[in-house]
Amino acid sequence: MRTRVKICGITRREDALRAAQLGADAIGLVFYAQSPRAVSIAQAAEIVRGLPAFVTVVGLFVNASHAEIEHVLQSVPLSALQFHGAETPGQCRAFARPYIKAVSMREGVDIRACARDYADSAALLLDTHDEAAPGGTGRTFDWSRIPAGLDKPLILAGGLTPDNVAQAVRQVRPYAVDVSGR
Repeated sequence: MRTRVKICGITRREDALRAAQLGADAIGLVFYAQSPRAVSIAQAAEIVRGLPAFVTVVGLFVNASHAEIEHVLQSVPLSALQFHGAETPGQCRAFARPYIKAVSMREGVDIRACARDYADSAALLLDTHDEAAPGGTGRTFDWSRIPAGLDKPLILAGGLTPDNVAQAVRQVRPYAVDVSGR
């Protein structure tokens, strides 16, 4: 099975279209104001206008309120939601959309327990831990910390570049990789 590719942090329509032309399976739109790649609802609606069929549009949220997420969903046709904060499984599943739960690879994190806790998630996204940022740090983590044999699709994020992504795919064998430019 081939590894899927998500390009996250898209801020311009032309970049979304180019990512789709180059074969990206998904694009990510960041609805987290503190991110340098955050988009407004109006920007997001423009970015997704005219995307080809079968390109998944993922909205990324960090501890957003239910009302904030619903407000985005009223204007932007998101295919899936990605949660990068302290959202509970119940909060994640409250939107009638597939969801991805990000797991910060801090010391001592139990990925198997996360997979059990978020059993109804479409996937777990494993990202580098940073106290100052919920993601998008541009740094890798030790991929050997990922347990083998998880019964949950994994999306690998964190510092993936043209120089290391092939090695990451060989070593981790993720369902998908999530890349973003700083």
